[in-house]
Amino acid sequence: MREQGKDDLADVFAKLAAAEREHVDSVTRWSQSRRGKIPDPAMVRWEAPETLAPESAAEVKTSRLMTPYRALAMAVRNEERAFAFWSYLAAYSDDRDIKKASEAMAKEELGHVATLRKERRRAYHREHERSGAEASSVPLRQIDAQRLELRLVLQLSDLEQRLSGPAAIRTQDIRQQTIEMADATVGLGSFPASMERKGPLEIAEALVDGYLDGAERSSDAAHLERLQQLAERAISRLAWLRSLSAD
Repeated sequence: MREQGKDDLADVFAKLAAAEREHVDSVTRWSQSRRGKIPDPAMVRWEAPETLAPESAAEVKTSRLMTPYRALAMAVRNEERAFAFWSYLAAYSDDRDIKKASEAMAKEELGHVATLRKERRRAYHREHERSGAEASSVPLRQIDAQRLELRLVLQLSDLEQRLSGPAAIRTQDIRQQTIEMADATVGLGSFPASMERKGPLEIAEALVDGYLDGAERSSDAAHLERLQQLAERAISRLAWLRSLSAD
C-alpha cells in the first residue's frame, strides 16, 4: 500500500496488524497457562479458510482503486467471522475453560468489529462528502429496528424452506432469535423505510450498524448493555448469513 502512495491506509492496517498479533499472543498465553503448551496447528482437524479470498488479496496488492473504505470493509468481514467463530465455540463447548476463554475472545472480536465499522463509516463519509452535499434535502420516511427485524424474520422463513440439514436447522434457530430481537427493539433506532425492500444481507448489516451506532452514542448504562447484546447477536447472524451466501 505504501508503494501505491496510500500511507493513510497503510497506517490503518499497521495498527490492525499489531492488534491481531496481540490477539494471537493472547491465545498462546491462554493455552500455555491452561494446558502447559502452546497451540499446535497440526492438531486442527479442518482446513481453515483463507483470511482473504484470492481475488481480494490480488486486488489489495495491485488495484489502484483500493480505497480505505473498501479495505476496511474486507477487514470488517473477517473480524465478524472471527466473532461468530468464538461465539459459536462459547455457546456449544462443554469444556468450562474453553467456554470461558471463547467468551473473552468473542468480546475482544466484538470490540474490533465496532472499531473497524466506525473507521469504515468515517472512510465512507470522507469519500462521499461531495455527493452527500449534492443529495436531496427531502427527509426520508424512517422506520424502527423492529420493522426491519420482522422483515428479516419473513426472509429467513423463506430461506429456511430452501435449505436442508444443518443449514436449515441453524437458519430456524436464527429466525427464532430474530423474533426475540424484534420483541426487544420496539421504537429502537431509525432506518430509511426503503431498507425493507432490501435483501436479508443488507438488512442484517444495517441492523448491526444501527445497534453499534446506538451503543456508541448511549450515555445510559442499561441502554448501552442492551444495545451491545443486540449488536453481538446481530453480528453473529450477519456472519452466518454471509457464510450461506458464500456457499
